[in-house]
Amino acid sequence: MNLTMPCLKTCKTLPAKRKIKTAFLFDSKIPELSLLYTNHNRAFNYLNKIGLACLLFSLPIVGLFAQITVNTPLGGWRSSATANDFAQKTYYPASSVNTEGVSKKAQISGQIAQLPKTSASTVGSKNNSTPATLVVNGTEMPLKVTDGRFARPWAFGPGSNSVEVKYAKNSRKVQFYEAKSEKGSAKLRVILSWDADQTDVDLHIVSPDGQHAWYGDQIVANGGGIDVDVTTGYGPEIYSNPVPIKGTYLIFTNYYGGISRKTVVMATVTVITEEGTGKEKRQIFYVPLRKPGELQLVQSFQY
Repeated sequence: MNLTMPCLKTCKTLPAKRKIKTAFLFDSKIPELSLLYTNHNRAFNYLNKIGLACLLFSLPIVGLFAQITVNTPLGGWRSSATANDFAQKTYYPASSVNTEGVSKKAQISGQIAQLPKTSASTVGSKNNSTPATLVVNGTEMPLKVTDGRFARPWAFGPGSNSVEVKYAKNSRKVQFYEAKSEKGSAKLRVILSWDADQTDVDLHIVSPDGQHAWYGDQIVANGGGIDVDVTTGYGPEIYSNPVPIKGTYLIFTNYYGGISRKTVVMATVTVITEEGTGKEKRQIFYVPLRKPGELQLVQSFQY
């Protein structure tokens, strides 16, 4: 607008005779002037294309060339030797998800090459500030990538399982079939994730018998347990129980703290019952968290 307005203003102040001459210069009946006008248009269009290309290449192409590799699980048919993989070794205070002592067949691991690095102001400057996306059997959650690598435990049940890792427009999917039918499966699974890096949100599950699974008591006597205590952002923290007792369960989230600049941290809680069967049911709840120390009852439900 700034380029065209002066021209329009000048044309309005020209005398009538000059206006006719100006219009006459671009008359297609004069071959030489018509050719000049055509060449001018071609040059202008060419410069426009160059400018557009420069604009496109000046934009940040985040993750366009990222190469995703999923090391575990492997695709195909398998029969795991371990009957139950619900308990993972964890520590408090935790720093991030760990897979110490976890069978390769009970974890999701891999790497993403050619990721952009975060600025030095971010805690752990080699960590990628934008998480990848992990999709397990249709449930989507953020996946933190550290130094181009990711690893987290997962209790896979018998039958068909799928794992997909996505970053920007790239993805890698693995499909496998667990043939060991006696292998424990999570008849009740609660998954907590959130949308902020360098933050700590905790999952609390109170069972019908009053037992409380949380980071301070991760494995409880009735068979339920929380896999890991994630204190560095995004989650997920997962409660699983292969033999849930009947009754009312309570789900709480506690915004423990962190250094997020977000006014509201949005948590996502997914409740899955009878996973991998014809009776499978999923419910998703979104929980806004505004300040550290905030404890919220997300949902009470009957199993």
